[in-house]
Amino acid sequence: MARILALAGSPSATSRTEAVVEHVAARLCGYGHRVAVQAIRVLPPGALVSADAAHPDICAVADTLAGADGVVVASPVYKAAYSGLLKTFLDLLPQYALAGKTVLPLATGGTPAHVLAIDYAFRPMLHALGADHVMRGHFLLDRSIAVDEHGVVIEEDTRGALLSKVDDFSESLLSSDRLTVAS
Repeated sequence: MARILALAGSPSATSRTEAVVEHVAARLCGYGHRVAVQAIRVLPPGALVSADAAHPDICAVADTLAGADGVVVASPVYKAAYSGLLKTFLDLLPQYALAGKTVLPLATGGTPAHVLAIDYAFRPMLHALGADHVMRGHFLLDRSIAVDEHGVVIEEDTRGALLSKVDDFSESLLSSDRLTVAS
């Protein structure tokens, strides 16, 4: 099975985006994948702001990323793009950190117009980092996501569309695994 790193790029401790990432990770684990979830907001702020790529916590995440077959990159939409926190972290990675990886971009936002961020902000950034295959991303409206003491609750229509993308991502990784094993 594939190794997956799921990055949550929200600065909020009560993030709907992070809750969605946890939901996606659980789905992927159900398929037998090994999934590590990393909330960028818990990384040392000094290391992020000073671009200290040698900081042990940053190196640990970079090492996990290097060993991953697939990456989920999720962020709330800010100013028609991903969060500055996510950008700060991605800037610390080597130029081709996503080479050889399949990537699923996820975004959350307050208006349907924010869906454009996936194609006009996420996708170019992911390709710039060398991603071999960027899956068709998925956008969720904030109002379709609620977080309670039991976890995330996603409206049924939205949840179905999200899980369909996650299932496609899993299948893509499984196909890649079969190709790698056959080679």
